[in-house]
Amino acid sequence: MGIYVNPGNQSFGKAVDSLIYVDKSQLIPYTNSVLNTQRKNMCVSRPRR
Repeated sequence: MGIYVNPGNQSFGKAVDSLIYVDKSQLIPYTNSVLNTQRKNMCVSRPRR
């Protein structure tokens, strides 16, 4: 059964190594730290290629 639910991470590894992957793991702690403060307005963007 586990093979159907969690078949592995080969696809994820390919995505991480490609240009399409954006690591946003630090975005949630930062967003939580500025909620309900004067710094609550923020913009999340990426550079154009």
